Amino acid sequence: MSVPTTRQPATATSPVTTRGPVAEEPVAEVELPGLPRERSLTLERGLALLQAVAEAQSDAPTISELAAAIRVSRAAVYRLLGPLQARGLVRREGSRVRLGLGLLTLAGNVLPQVRLAALPALRELAERTGATAHITVADGEEAQVVAVVEPTWTVFHVSYRVGYRHPARQGAAGRAIDLSADRHWVFSSGEIQEGAYGVAAPVRGVTGLRASVGVVALRPVDEATVGPLTVTAAEAVSAALT
Repeated sequence: MSVPTTRQPATATSPVTTRGPVAEEPVAEVELPGLPRERSLTLERGLALLQAVAEAQSDAPTISELAAAIRVSRAAVYRLLGPLQARGLVRREGSRVRLGLGLLTLAGNVLPQVRLAALPALRELAERTGATAHITVADGEEAQVVAVVEPTWTVFHVSYRVGYRHPARQGAAGRAIDLSADRHWVFSSGEIQEGAYGVAAPVRGVTGLRASVGVVALRPVDEATVGPLTVTAAEAVSAALT
């Protein structure tokens, strides 16, 4: 299952159709350790091209639109497309370019990494709160549970299923994902399941990941105590992924 991503709003540099040649300008002159400067710049341009395809306003941007978006010539776009096509990351349909199915393979490896990175923090959170701890990621308008840890010392606790989906605007886990910066955690009661209580905090600072860490219990939880613990766990997950 791929980690969900969101389309970013178009900016002033969104792909547009242009006439005449486009002068090549560096996308970003960032030298990567171990790579010659020329190869580093080529890599930056290739990544910029892949992002431009993903964020294009049209379903399949043209070569000209992509050239304008990353400010290189059409000839440069053709050169950059070659390695991306060879790896299945993009595919061409005449003068138009679409994302390739090879991205599914890459994306499929993301959730397992998120799960492994989150487990230590979830274990500590579950043991300290006596509630079932989980990490939930956004997938479009839904929220999906990708990892769950149950406390070992309680008589009973919630059994929360990995893969469970619910509306992203419901429950503490869903509402915490895009929580405003001036708030630290969310509390909920009976929003998804009657009699269930939840507290969750957003995972911040991980590019491309919209997620939350939280707990769910069948008894009222002390928000003032559990809230800061979910924030600490979310920060630990963020640190493990960056």
